[in-house]
Amino acid sequence: MNRIFFTLLTALSLLSFTNNAPFAAESPAVEEIVNKANLASYYGGDDGRAEISMTITDSQGRKRNREFVILRKDIKDGGDQLFFVYFKKPSDVRKMVFMVHKHLDKDDDRWLYLPALDLVKRIAAADKRTSFVGSHFLYEDVSGRSIVDDNHELIQTTGDSYVLKSTPKDPDSVEFSSYTIWIDRNNYMPMKAEYLDKEGRKYRTVEALLIKDIQGFPTVVKSRVKDHVAKGETVSEFTNIKYNVGLAEKIFTERYLRRPPKAVRK
Repeated sequence: MNRIFFTLLTALSLLSFTNNAPFAAESPAVEEIVNKANLASYYGGDDGRAEISMTITDSQGRKRNREFVILRKDIKDGGDQLFFVYFKKPSDVRKMVFMVHKHLDKDDDRWLYLPALDLVKRIAAADKRTSFVGSHFLYEDVSGRSIVDDNHELIQTTGDSYVLKSTPKDPDSVEFSSYTIWIDRNNYMPMKAEYLDKEGRKYRTVEALLIKDIQGFPTVVKSRVKDHVAKGETVSEFTNIKYNVGLAEKIFTERYLRRPPKAVRK
């Protein structure tokens, strides 16, 4: 289920692939790598549930915590998905809800429910790469960057990883110029992504710190985002992870933003 956040890593595209000739003989085609990584990262089972403890550390070493539950349901394997994030702690975010309807052919739909104001707010596409509840993760990281937004090139094959360089098709829509991602050759899980800013400097790293097998699915149970410019980091730990729990599609509607389902409250 952590794959939802480590989405937070892959931003993989199914279009506009390029392959680097020196590795063609020993590596799968870029399209195959990207497809398998996309499925491994986001589509374990038909749905999933996880509890997350997030520790945010700022540049001065001060720490804040967030605790929440994530639900995910796949509409189609490799296709559209639904996400529901319910906050439990601390008190200033308790009962806040973030919901995403992820699409492949258009911008995702995102909602944020603010209980203190009893307000449902739509998150504009332009705001998707802003901080997620004050952490170093971004709103876009929750469900993952659209899989049609980047071009990908296989630049290296090591003993452990396929290394891809990805560049945005619309450079003006994002704050990065490119990112490099390391994908495990055995299970196709993305292990690390390094982002370069417009001047070509590394400014952000997202990585998997621990992976376990859960119900037959390789699953990231601890991940970290580092900010190399403003400093600070956010570490997320995932517990009570379950796949194929039988979530109803009706849960992922505006009706449930104000009265969250039992699946997140239990």
